[in-house]
Amino acid sequence: MMMDDRAETLASRTARALADLSLAAAPGDHLGAEDDLLQRFGVSRPTLRQAAKLVERDRLISIRRGIKGGYFAERPDARDAIQSLARFLRLRGATLGDVIQVTRPVSEEAAVAAAERRGPADIERLQAFVAAIDDHDTPRALIAAEVELARLISGLSGNPVFELVMEIGYSFGLDEKGSDLYADADRRERTRAMQRSLCTAIIDGDLEVARLMMNRRSRQFDEWLGGAA
Repeated sequence: MMMDDRAETLASRTARALADLSLAAAPGDHLGAEDDLLQRFGVSRPTLRQAAKLVERDRLISIRRGIKGGYFAERPDARDAIQSLARFLRLRGATLGDVIQVTRPVSEEAAVAAAERRGPADIERLQAFVAAIDDHDTPRALIAAEVELARLISGLSGNPVFELVMEIGYSFGLDEKGSDLYADADRRERTRAMQRSLCTAIIDGDLEVARLMMNRRSRQFDEWLGGAA
């Protein structure tokens, strides 16, 4: 039993060292082949592989096989965290309306931050989104566009907490409810119009209009879902 405890402790220490190695590198950087890391950490192959599983589970490394394979630095993103959070919310009976009620003020602050922080490259990305808005004329396309816009705005906000919360708000229920939510052509047109107004406010750096448009979007979703206006 003592041998198992020592092995587990060694694997945990190796996992921390491997995670630190990844965090010191840029995402996508090659950390080394397995033999290189065996020598670097001074552990057995089974111990390294056990540690690698722990770090890979946390999305801090990826492992590729083959001649050009090895261990590569990775980073988790909001979508990784969403999977477990969404499962928890569904088990507790949460609805899309419940999620929007909580995420609405966060979304508004994210829109304000995006309008305040946007730079030339960000403006180009928003303009490209606006140019393609009219192409999103099916429920599936509009769902994808809504999620894309939420991720774009939360990324521009510079706040990773905004990214996580908005990912919940726009991904949690849209996969299940989106087809019904956007089945009506008039709703799709109204949604595209709000997308355009929100993007324009952020491009123009108009903080108050950006906040107002994000609030209107959330309230519109509430109305369509049968919640409070």
